Amino acid sequence: MHCSVSNHLRLFFVCAGFAMAMGTICTAAAKKDDTTDPRRNVVFIICDDLNDYIEGFSGHPQTVTPNMARLADSGVRFTQAHCNIPICGPSRACLFSGIYPHNSGCYGFTKWDTYEVLKNSRTLMDYFRLNNYYTVGTGKLLHHMVRGEWKNFGNRADYGPFAYDGKDNQPHPDTPAPYNEIGPVDGSFGPLVSLEGRTTTDGKPLMWRTGGWQSVDKLTIHPSGENDPTPDEKNGDWAVEQLQALAATKAKNRKPFFMGIGFIRPHTPLIVPQRFFDMFPVDEISLPEILEGDIDDTFAQTIRGLPEGKEPDSERTEDMGGKLFRKLVESYDSRDEALRHFIQAYLASIASVDEQVGRILDVIDSTELKDNTIIVLTSDHGWGMGEKDYLYKNSLWQESTRIPLIVRAPGIAQPEAVCDRPVSLVDIYPTLADCCELQGDTMKNERGHSLDGHSFRRLLTDPYGGTWDGPEEVLTALYKWRMKYNPHEESYSLRGNDWRYIRYENGKEELYNTVSDPNEWKNLATEAQYSHEINRLRQVLASRLPEKGIVPPQPQWKAPGKPEPKSNEYWKDLYFKKNPDADADKDGTLSWPELHAHKKANASPVQSTQ
Repeated sequence: MHCSVSNHLRLFFVCAGFAMAMGTICTAAAKKDDTTDPRRNVVFIICDDLNDYIEGFSGHPQTVTPNMARLADSGVRFTQAHCNIPICGPSRACLFSGIYPHNSGCYGFTKWDTYEVLKNSRTLMDYFRLNNYYTVGTGKLLHHMVRGEWKNFGNRADYGPFAYDGKDNQPHPDTPAPYNEIGPVDGSFGPLVSLEGRTTTDGKPLMWRTGGWQSVDKLTIHPSGENDPTPDEKNGDWAVEQLQALAATKAKNRKPFFMGIGFIRPHTPLIVPQRFFDMFPVDEISLPEILEGDIDDTFAQTIRGLPEGKEPDSERTEDMGGKLFRKLVESYDSRDEALRHFIQAYLASIASVDEQVGRILDVIDSTELKDNTIIVLTSDHGWGMGEKDYLYKNSLWQESTRIPLIVRAPGIAQPEAVCDRPVSLVDIYPTLADCCELQGDTMKNERGHSLDGHSFRRLLTDPYGGTWDGPEEVLTALYKWRMKYNPHEESYSLRGNDWRYIRYENGKEELYNTVSDPNEWKNLATEAQYSHEINRLRQVLASRLPEKGIVPPQPQWKAPGKPEPKSNEYWKDLYFKKNPDADADKDGTLSWPELHAHKKANASPVQSTQ
């Protein structure tokens, strides 16, 4: 009897304890449901081909970027941020993967997701999504966009507007020859004005068009100023709408989000509304400091334009940057006049992007998003403006490698701060992961690669005296089209606090003291007194490269003749590009059943011919 009572009591207390435990769990669950997710949001803004021509970066005294300056005043401005490869596609692959080109094999323009290492590693937005973030994006982010990387994506990359003759894109009709002979992208700049009555040289009427490479959309420009939005304005509209919707959602019902916004300008063609050109009267444009004969002690030309398999030698050849510079100068009465016209268009393009940045900041700063949203603004690489007779990206000199980098991180970053430590684009991924306390493996499997970059969170907290685990020198590789890439046979730059060292694939070297010679005018590589420094940097470079190279996907060259038939997957992908709404389950991929269902739902009734 006693034992029976005791057992009943024991059972009672066990049940009571279980009930209390369940109550605690339920209470905790209810509390969790009512609790706002405290994790930080991220708004990542990247401009295309933007050098240091923004306020606070000493690039050009006449630049007008009040909104970028506003952002810088609320965070940390990195004055020595550099890209890891100074051309669009590979640079963005490096940024969004956190992996150096020499570890991924991505030195060129082959689609990033065809590289074994990259397709088996998580992109920055994929890593945020793994951590239960809502990922949204628009515009040019990765050079090759894959919708599956985003939960919600707005507009594909659109390099327009272009002048259009009804069949082909044309250079801006005001761009003079011979510069306009380069083509409608790189050989084109001028204001976006009405083309009514304007024709090509052979009399075809001109209009404006925009849209991606697979579509042509007419862009109407009225003298009254009531114009269709440009691609960057569309991306600004989309970002503002998304941010407003997110801010209007109660915090407890909203996931933290990662938003990527990719603006095209100031990538060529430098075509933006007239009002931005009016801000910079061409006769008043200040010119960059250019040293006559500065190119004479440099060696980039010794590796340019050489056919595959030919050994580089001392013979100088013309590359894209040299060609653009020469053609521009030949199009005007003087070099100075030529540069003033181009710089006017470049400054106007930057001002147009700054306006969109301001709209984004206005939404964030006027809502509760302000106190819990990290904002990053940067570029994929810089742009040379005639220095060393060079007008382009893809050089290892500072004009191409140096980029603006601004980070606002409430609760982490000091406001109105400046950091002069060299950092690079590959460091942004681990920094954001650190600031947002993300967890999990950045590799999908063993065929991927871990992050090469280092978090500079401590530099945000202490920009002036802080230390970090990153290298003392930023490593930048040079893009050059070739069939195979060997990391030890490529061209590189190392940029530290005091020195820039360049080693070209043919063994030629350049060395600049960036303290006494910030313009990189005097190559010291052959001077005996600097032999110790150049030997040290040679060793640093060798230590940063892998022992064995990675063979990237190779383009398939075919002999002229009948083209091979396209695969079924090709046609499915093409259908998806033209009909993104066919993705019924919104998973970023198009299945065959979804394609067939979409076709059936949108099929036109068959008309009888009888």
